[in-house]
Amino acid sequence: MESKLKFPAAKLLFIIIFSIAMAFMEAAIVVYLRQLYYPGGFSFPLKIIPLKIYLVEIGREAATLIMLAAVGWFSAKSFLSRFAGFVMAFGIWDIFYYVFLKIMLNWPAGMMDWDILFLIPLPWVGPVLAPVIVSIALIGTGLVIWARQSQGRPIVPASWHWLLEILAGLIIIWSFLTNAKSVMQQGVPVHFHWELFCVGMVLGVSVFVRSMKNKQRIYA
Repeated sequence: MESKLKFPAAKLLFIIIFSIAMAFMEAAIVVYLRQLYYPGGFSFPLKIIPLKIYLVEIGREAATLIMLAAVGWFSAKSFLSRFAGFVMAFGIWDIFYYVFLKIMLNWPAGMMDWDILFLIPLPWVGPVLAPVIVSIALIGTGLVIWARQSQGRPIVPASWHWLLEILAGLIIIWSFLTNAKSVMQQGVPVHFHWELFCVGMVLGVSVFVRSMKNKQRIYA
């Protein structure tokens, strides 16, 4: 007899609430940092900050990722569903981070404004639009995985799917790191490699769509 599964709406609501709260906290910290180092408004080149503050920022970013991963871990039982919970939390957090910055600082002025996205292992730099696109894709991916799970038709990626998704992620990260050296030398980023970014996005989405064609049903 086929099992009757339901979409975990309550868990999704928890992920949404938690991620939005995390986004507000992250944006609030950035407001304080910009008041200290960029009182006239954030812009490149970057200001030199003490090593202690830089290390604290790296620790804060790592802690944020751990908390978002923890939410994903406790949101489901299978590895893939937990991963889906994590990527949804990450995407919601990232988008609302910019929403709150816009509310509190009226920044970014536009989606093509440059930003420092992460510091691990080197500064990730790119237009705001790029991480927002990634976040939308992550949220969509997570929702599809959970929806398929609730329908008794879970997505079962093969090993090569995972390898290609990792490669796609690395290509996207590479597009963000191409300006790292210049920024670290207090330069101004002038060109984002959209061609690399698009290759990574197309590869990632294509492989995910291909993995959805694997058929496996859950039976009681």
